[in-house]
Amino acid sequence: MSSSLIESLLAAVAARPDDLPLRLHVAELLVSADRPAEAIGQLAAVLAQQPQHEQAQALMARALGGPAPAAAQPEAVRSEDVQPQGAPPAAPRADLDWLAMEAQFADSVPLRFAPADDEPEAVKGEGDRVFDVESSDVRLADVGGMADVKKRLELAFLAPMKNQKLRELYGKSLRGGLLLYGPPGCGKTFLARAVAGEMGAKFTTISLVDVLNMWIGESERNLHEIFETARRNAPCVIFLDEVDALGHKRSQMKSSAMRTLGNQLLAELDGMEGANEGVFVLAATNAPWDVDPALRRPGRLDRTVLVAPPDAAARRSIIEYHLRQRPIAGIDLKKLAASTEQFSGADLAHLCETATEYAMHDSITSGDLRMIEQRDFEAALREVRPSTGPWFTTARNVAMFANEGGAYDELVSYLKKQKLL
Repeated sequence: MSSSLIESLLAAVAARPDDLPLRLHVAELLVSADRPAEAIGQLAAVLAQQPQHEQAQALMARALGGPAPAAAQPEAVRSEDVQPQGAPPAAPRADLDWLAMEAQFADSVPLRFAPADDEPEAVKGEGDRVFDVESSDVRLADVGGMADVKKRLELAFLAPMKNQKLRELYGKSLRGGLLLYGPPGCGKTFLARAVAGEMGAKFTTISLVDVLNMWIGESERNLHEIFETARRNAPCVIFLDEVDALGHKRSQMKSSAMRTLGNQLLAELDGMEGANEGVFVLAATNAPWDVDPALRRPGRLDRTVLVAPPDAAARRSIIEYHLRQRPIAGIDLKKLAASTEQFSGADLAHLCETATEYAMHDSITSGDLRMIEQRDFEAALREVRPSTGPWFTTARNVAMFANEGGAYDELVSYLKKQKLL
């Protein structure tokens, strides 16, 4: 038998791996050419899909050096071997030791995946998710501006934490929850890290992707484990990012699974599943009007703080921060701060990037390397606009028509101060 023909057929099998008749033909040629090891691989693929295929069984026996079963001889087809259409496949022949063949076959085909030498064996119960608890090195002094927000945080969390005797004298609980809301990109996450760092507490973040699981009950279990991890590491700050996704208004939910998850969150905040002493919950959202009112009742996220776009002093600090390692010359920070009203922190970072791009492009086209200058920022300001406009449009409607119980009095005050209401 020509080896070139066999090689051509092997290439054809590689191109059409599901063509079982072709595999059988190639296997028969390999057996005849005294290449049993290769034949075994081809026949293994056939038997994996059709374990009772008699021709493949017979060829496998030949490849392994055993006698072919009588039923596989084409010239000796017996009437009792013919199965009615739709009947179950015939049982393996008694004269063929399939267990011995499987043992030999196991050595012929290697495992697709093998554990690493240093990989421990899996033990039931050890596949549980582990949620990261970290330490924060950010302090409130690193947060530019936001004097009103810092004052509220000092009153709610920091003062009781730092003064244990006064806390005990006044009977102040070392727990609490606070909802940070405002336009996107204004530093709510950074502020939460600063609170954790100021308290010397551990810090863990929860988002919807950390909790959701396709299996019934697993999402609630994940949420409970996050709170249990925080309780074990108290004092600890839990940061609920985009809490409107995790604790959306249950009256608007069509998913029973999400309603159940919302109920679990309420139970965890109440401490029904464990004592929450030393566990501080900070939640952030761009849409507080979508948060379930039950989350905002006293004892849960009972304090609400507006994190507005940075004021002029904060904008100067942010711009200076993003330019600290870049070559600059003649930058008028006061003028830039005045020109960036209603810019979020993310908008200011984008403004600095855009100004840098203008300076780089000018250096490349002119061939003269130069610093980032005020003219680059002026060009960038013609391109970059504040992204907070759509949020304030929605917030204005909420402040005017949905401020039941004074929930958004702080927002109303800010809008009036900015002449947006």
